[in-house]
Amino acid sequence: MKTFPINRLALGFLPLLVLLSLACGGSGANGANTQHVRVSSFFTEKQFNDLFPLRDKFYTYSAFIKAVDELGHIKIKVVRRAASVYQITRTDKRTGKPVIVRQDPDWNEDWAKKKPDSVYYIDYGNFCTEKDLLTDKKELAAFLANIAHETRHGENGKYNDGLMYTHEANTSLPYIADNDTYPPTTGKKYYGRGPVQLSYNGNYGYASDCIFGNKSVLLDNPDLVSTDPVVAFETAIYFWMTPQTYKPSAHDVMTGKWQPNADDKAKNRKPGFGMTINIINGAVECGQGENVFSMNDRIGFYQYFLKKLGASDPNCVCSCGSMAAYK
Repeated sequence: MKTFPINRLALGFLPLLVLLSLACGGSGANGANTQHVRVSSFFTEKQFNDLFPLRDKFYTYSAFIKAVDELGHIKIKVVRRAASVYQITRTDKRTGKPVIVRQDPDWNEDWAKKKPDSVYYIDYGNFCTEKDLLTDKKELAAFLANIAHETRHGENGKYNDGLMYTHEANTSLPYIADNDTYPPTTGKKYYGRGPVQLSYNGNYGYASDCIFGNKSVLLDNPDLVSTDPVVAFETAIYFWMTPQTYKPSAHDVMTGKWQPNADDKAKNRKPGFGMTINIINGAVECGQGENVFSMNDRIGFYQYFLKKLGASDPNCVCSCGSMAAYK
């Protein structure tokens, strides 16, 4: 299967994901994890408006909470066979019915069956609700800090200018790459859109499979990410919760599920906010010392948002300046 490159900010999602097992919790009728509080119970509209006073009117609190609740209905099971042959099963927790939304052509080939399958699960209902309240707030602050940085347009150090862009300024580039599983739709461009600036046809297709259970929704209409605010926030939550090639999810980092293996330790990768930067844009911002503006801007947003949410992270490994980036 052909894959696609990471975009300039490494914000997309690759179809070859790391082996990672995530616990799946139950879900109530509203889509929130029944074992934990809902995001709206500790993050109010007033706080949202206070954190993003200059935001584009496209981005609203109600759209964010609706995205959290709607995507919270979805669980994903990913089975990897051999090196790069995938089967993805999507379950809507309201019906409990699993549906295979992707099965690569070589799935049933003898050569692909020779090695044991690897399996992992993603429960989008665990977004900022899986742990204790302090951990949930820290995760929320980290998520909001990263999307604020990606969409900011204002004065440095004010931390009031997030969520100002709905798409990247230059819309002339198509961001199309060869991908057998998620081929581009003729005439469509896949430049950065939404809070995480989702880019490339492969990333739109994979996100669409998980969010809608149909790759064609976003492949055929990528503008949904910049015209439907709920879909925009859903792509951001999808990104936060979904592992990439060789990388854990940012959710697993902020909740303490991810712990560095021997290779990670050798490359100075440590749990903490700095790892979320490494996941998102490590090739540009990490492993280059402490004077990288964009890295420090993310850290500044995180520390500012923590205070606004009434939380703290005194032992934070906030910097990725000495961490090796993923290749």
